[in-house]
Amino acid sequence: MRKWINRAFHFYFNQRLRRIERFMRHPTAVQEEVWRELIQAARYTEWGRMYNYRKLRNPQEYAKNVPINDYDTLKPYIHRMMMGEKDVLWNGQVRWFSKSSGTTNDKSKFIPVSRENLRACHIRGTWDTMNLFYQNRKDAKQFECRSLVMGGSLVSFPEHPRTMIGDVSAIMIHNMPTIGRPFFTPDFETALLAEWEEKLERTAILCSQDPNMVMIGGVPTWTVLLLRRILEITGKQHLLEVWPDFQVYIHGGVSFTPYKKQFEAFFPSDQVSYQEIYNASEGYFAIQNDLAEDDMLLLLNNGIYYEFLPVEEWGSLHPQTVDLASVEIGKNYALVITTNSGLWRYLVGDTVTFTSVAPYKIRITGRTKQFVNAFGEEVMVENTDRALAMTCRVMDATVTEYTVAPIYFQGSGKGGHEWLIEFEKAPRDIALFKRRLDANLQKVNSDYEAKRYKSLALEQLQMRVLPKGTFHSWLRSKGKLGGQNKVPRLANHRKYVEEILDFSDEPR
Repeated sequence: MRKWINRAFHFYFNQRLRRIERFMRHPTAVQEEVWRELIQAARYTEWGRMYNYRKLRNPQEYAKNVPINDYDTLKPYIHRMMMGEKDVLWNGQVRWFSKSSGTTNDKSKFIPVSRENLRACHIRGTWDTMNLFYQNRKDAKQFECRSLVMGGSLVSFPEHPRTMIGDVSAIMIHNMPTIGRPFFTPDFETALLAEWEEKLERTAILCSQDPNMVMIGGVPTWTVLLLRRILEITGKQHLLEVWPDFQVYIHGGVSFTPYKKQFEAFFPSDQVSYQEIYNASEGYFAIQNDLAEDDMLLLLNNGIYYEFLPVEEWGSLHPQTVDLASVEIGKNYALVITTNSGLWRYLVGDTVTFTSVAPYKIRITGRTKQFVNAFGEEVMVENTDRALAMTCRVMDATVTEYTVAPIYFQGSGKGGHEWLIEFEKAPRDIALFKRRLDANLQKVNSDYEAKRYKSLALEQLQMRVLPKGTFHSWLRSKGKLGGQNKVPRLANHRKYVEEILDFSDEPR
């Protein structure tokens, strides 16, 4: 019976592919349609009345009259929505709010998830992910076997219990279409547990007993812990001894580059695929549509209107965005979105670069607040991930987690970068690893190379190797286990590095 259901899905996805092909062929027209639908839907909200949405005729007028917003700007409106007010940023009442934990700050952001945003953005993005995987793998059988999603938890908002808050993954699991539930594991009670370590243990026990697993979706940081635990329970050498038909790991949230070697050890077969998605609390933005390439197709018909803020406009008093038709390949942009949940010209905080404009495809390069540029070196997360992967490949090493911060000028000394690294498999020669890492960072970033020339401005990077489990324990100490919580890779300050060193009692 399940084989027939899976065959039906193969046919269904072939029909559904036409929607994706349409926005690939007509990107700017589709984006303008989305913009008009959003403005029309919100014209009688408080925000829409304040900016006179009824009189806006085109996206250019919209960009001219509505300012770019960050979370602090919209927070008072969002809090009122969480208290049950209707027609504030989006029409009607919004009951679901995604708790965003993109950094390890004590304060969390709560992103509205309207009915339209849930259905026509997040859930549609999930269907599109499956669709594109089925196009890449004709042997796909996600609707014949079982799939695991590493989700978060849901709780009532204390100030207004009818409002529900939690990771966007938990909201999606709670609202999973009925047809998908028989193919999902673990049970909903386990999937939505608030206690992360209990959830991980129960999930590991359940999944270690189910040989029919073909897919896992989740943030690599926490998926690694689950897979290790399953191997401990089963006593197997790798996961294909537990799940012989396993096909794909779907990942997002952080760069997969530092983790790829670990996953290849978990799944030692070229028949296992890896598919990247860009699904944030604010929306489902992009999907890897060609598993042989390392970029993602930008989703243009899922209730999000996109603008892009060039690097030179970051921090400007009146920043000027460019629209989709004006982007350039290879240039870094901060993502600005307008969504069907009431985020108006919202600066997400992620940075992307375009790899193609026919169709529009992107690669995530970092965060607007996760970079090191203390000396004009403009190092992004993509640079450090690539340099680390290059070094690990040559040195036969595997990195679990890392973070980087500047070392500021002191007296007559020079500046530099400090890396805190936790190895799964450490290199034999740490000093050589450090030198090669510094050289590889110069290869992938010409600004860093220029500052390192003869050590005139920057000294060779410093590196501290931390004991296994340090980053995980640090996150636990901050109440940041599981879900979308992750270690900040780069910071243009020393706050995280100093916290971690203090936590681990690492000598200065």
